[in-house]
Amino acid sequence: MSSKINKRSALGKGLSALLESSETDITSKSSNSGMVGSVTMLPIDSIEANPFNPRSNFEENALEDLRQSIAIHGIIQPLTVRKLGRDKYQLISGERRFRASQLAGLKDVPAYIRVANDQTMLEMALVENIQREDLNAIEIALSYSRLIEECELTQDQLSQKVAKSRSNITNHLRLLKLPAGIQAGVRSNLISMGHARALVSAGDESLQLTIYTKIIDEDLSVREVESLLRDGQIEDDDIASSSGTKVSQPAVKLSDKQRVFREHLSDKLSTKIEIKKSSGGNGKIILNFSSEVDLNRIIEILNRS
Repeated sequence: MSSKINKRSALGKGLSALLESSETDITSKSSNSGMVGSVTMLPIDSIEANPFNPRSNFEENALEDLRQSIAIHGIIQPLTVRKLGRDKYQLISGERRFRASQLAGLKDVPAYIRVANDQTMLEMALVENIQREDLNAIEIALSYSRLIEECELTQDQLSQKVAKSRSNITNHLRLLKLPAGIQAGVRSNLISMGHARALVSAGDESLQLTIYTKIIDEDLSVREVESLLRDGQIEDDDIASSSGTKVSQPAVKLSDKQRVFREHLSDKLSTKIEIKKSSGGNGKIILNFSSEVDLNRIIEILNRS
């Protein structure tokens, strides 16, 4: 019983503490030989990837840089694996190093060998990646969610395991409430976590998607998005209210004459002009300006006309 408590206590301090525990080590030489914590060279073909790894995207350029480094200097930080059977191992952590080593053509790699059941291994992999890998916000959120659901942790317990604040965990988990398209945008770095957090507060999915599109199309900053939501500056023809539910309204195309006028006015004022029409025939003309000076310049041009 005390052995289990010690292992979970070590995990709470991070994977490094667990690696220092003789109770989790089964390196090729026995613990009595004084080789606890030693590194063993393993054939790379005897190691399989970790199915519990939360990272799903590995940037090719970063892997190539790591491959070149490993080809020159070797692996500085050993992999950590668990033994599955005779001459068969599974990664616990170090998948980037493992992949780069494969690309570098290494035959053998240095590794710590540990004992871990699936749940313990899941905890170890998730904690290790959250602490050491540059995961995107959605991958971190999914890792937090898996630790809570599959390892039956409370947010307070998770906070202690990953050494993150309770608010950090809550803010990441809230991102999983966003529509799948927006989550994909976070994964692809089309929007930042700050943008995503602001979108969560919008509540309504149609409104979230509309603002998400505006962020990308107009390159809005996080502060601009927060201001947009706070002041209710959503265009009427972007979002229409019907029976208390906000839905997207299809854009009405401009006629050839209207498009020519828009381009003429844009050239005259040297700024972007938008003409927005609703299906009812009404609409607005929007003059864009980049600063107070730019606005005064436009006003002077209009006053001379």
